[in-house]
Amino acid sequence: MVQAQFRTAYFHPRYWLTWLGIAALYLVTLLPYPLIRRIGFTLGRLFMRIGKRRVKIAERNLELCFPDMSREARAQILQENFESTGMAVMETGMAWFWPDWRVKKIFQVEGLEHMRKAQAEQRGVLLIGVHFLTLELGARVFGMYNPGVGVYRPNNNPLMDWLQTWGRLRSNKYMIDRKDVKGMIRALRAGEIIWYAPDHDYGPRRSVFVPLFAVDKAATTTGTSILMQAADPALVAFAPIRNKDGSGYRLVISPAIQGFPMDDEVAAAAFMNRVVEKEILRAPGQYMWLHRRFKTRPEGESSLY
Repeated sequence: MVQAQFRTAYFHPRYWLTWLGIAALYLVTLLPYPLIRRIGFTLGRLFMRIGKRRVKIAERNLELCFPDMSREARAQILQENFESTGMAVMETGMAWFWPDWRVKKIFQVEGLEHMRKAQAEQRGVLLIGVHFLTLELGARVFGMYNPGVGVYRPNNNPLMDWLQTWGRLRSNKYMIDRKDVKGMIRALRAGEIIWYAPDHDYGPRRSVFVPLFAVDKAATTTGTSILMQAADPALVAFAPIRNKDGSGYRLVISPAIQGFPMDDEVAAAAFMNRVVEKEILRAPGQYMWLHRRFKTRPEGESSLY
């Protein structure tokens, strides 16, 4: 269990540059949303010009997942993706610094009744949130209506780790390190909501190779099976989607997912990848394609990158 604890050591000169970045992000979030959006998109286009390695990774991911899509269509998704990447920086600041009333003003929430139904069964809820670039802000909104337990990777910068923990605790009860599987199981058994992302390549350990879009062998975590077998929670997916017309966001909470293969971790991983595909297709340009999703290959197979 992780709580935010500020230390006077964070005033040391080695953190001054970090404080400068925090202050700049805070000041930008004071601006009207249309202007924040314009700044975010501009930042993303700049990153696309200078971040050539990430551009190649995203291009390759899109090519691997959607080989039948035209180059023009994939190029459009790529452009939207980098604009969303820049906007993700702004949305992180919005998630951490905005008051509740301002966040609610730009969000439409759909499907709250599905969470109420899942919680009425007096079970924990394993909340599936794939890595949309809007996720930080979406998690803030979700927690405003359904406070739960956040799962996270500690930041290497202690000051940033404190800030992200503080920001996320604005709408979460507490945080758990993503490696603390026992802590997640305890929380689920206690009836808590646990946010979980099964969509990245976490390496060969506790992974199996199953299809994801057009990739036949995508290394996929078996962690979902471990949590489901140990705690038998309800399984619910949610997706925070940025409206293309600049009017704000939709938080879509889906009905509880049925039919999870409890006794077969390979079938379960393939099942979860189909859930991931469905969520990504809600807004493919807003998904985190910059991650090397297919970096882990079966023994003897060459890299896809």
